[in-house]
Amino acid sequence: MGVITAIGLGQILSWGSTYYLPAVLAVPIAEETGWPLGWLFGALSAGLVVSGLVSPRVGRFIHRHGGRPVLAAAAALIALGQIGLWAAPNLAAFVAAWVVIGLGMGAGLYDPAFSALGRLYGEAARPAITRVTLFGGFASTLCWPLTALLESWLGWRGACLAYALLHLVLVLPLYLAMLPKEARAPEPAATVAGAPPPGHLPAEQRFAFNLLAVVFTLAYGVMTVIAVHLLTLLQARGLELAAAVALGALVGPAQVGGRLLEMAFGGRAHPVWTLVASCGLVAAGAILLLALPGWAAAAILLYGAGSGLRSIVRGTVPLVLFGREGYAILMGRLSVPTLLATAAAPMLGVWALEWLGAEGTLVALAVAGVVNLVLVAPLVPLALRPRGRAAAG
Repeated sequence: MGVITAIGLGQILSWGSTYYLPAVLAVPIAEETGWPLGWLFGALSAGLVVSGLVSPRVGRFIHRHGGRPVLAAAAALIALGQIGLWAAPNLAAFVAAWVVIGLGMGAGLYDPAFSALGRLYGEAARPAITRVTLFGGFASTLCWPLTALLESWLGWRGACLAYALLHLVLVLPLYLAMLPKEARAPEPAATVAGAPPPGHLPAEQRFAFNLLAVVFTLAYGVMTVIAVHLLTLLQARGLELAAAVALGALVGPAQVGGRLLEMAFGGRAHPVWTLVASCGLVAAGAILLLALPGWAAAAILLYGAGSGLRSIVRGTVPLVLFGREGYAILMGRLSVPTLLATAAAPMLGVWALEWLGAEGTLVALAVAGVVNLVLVAPLVPLALRPRGRAAAG
């Protein structure tokens, strides 16, 4: 339980001080410095691109050395990047600090955490992954108010410095104290003769891996567009800003609710069915918001539950499909397209709203959600059939 608590608390502060930070601080930063708002959000996208590019190397390192040194390094990198934000004299330095934060994100958010748990617990990691996502589900709920409070007391620079100190005095020591040291994995040459190297998939599994990468990438693109532009979409459907904000606040509880249901009942079913449920709920939410604006609350609850489940299946489905051996390496590869999609999605959403309007954007999101659900269908028989080599991993 100590491992899960340490990683869970680390996820709250890692997400809250990186991915969720600009939502609160971008406007105060722009007002004080005059830096363009688009560049401030673009700096986050730059960090996400960096995190995606380093993910394969992070996965290989976790496979060899375990998650403890990687997650500890992530805490230090995020702290260093936050210090860079605090001290940034100009926009270029601000963006450079986000590049450092991107390195920390690539080493410290969900995928590395799941990889660390997979290396520790093998195919029994599913409950641990679910519990960690429960912690992570509170990142925006807790850190948005905390960031606003810190900004009001200390200014935006002081808020960044405060997050740096939290990572150095809380997250980093927690990782070092609670995560066990693990034996180094053998070099590929030292593995059983004739066995493929870790992370190498036989031909019959490559289709499943590539299809899963497409499903995850499309899903994260859709969900990021909805998450970033939800208030705009709700207002375009006739809601006042206050009502849109109130409905938008339902996303977090819905995500946590979906994860609680998975924790309570998911262990009785194969994780691929959780993946199907996640895709179906997100698609249903987009369709409902498009067709019945008066049912916006129900649409948001459906979307939020599907989004919450998605964080779990991102870690559990690859584990059961491909096995423990090389899991961290495969997670690193899967992270690249999903994080790049997450980085690109906010701007794609802006273009869609400009070219298609809010209703056209909702149509595109609903269609993409349905396509994603259809793409999941071939994964079901592949996931349910016994694995060969991976089953023994």
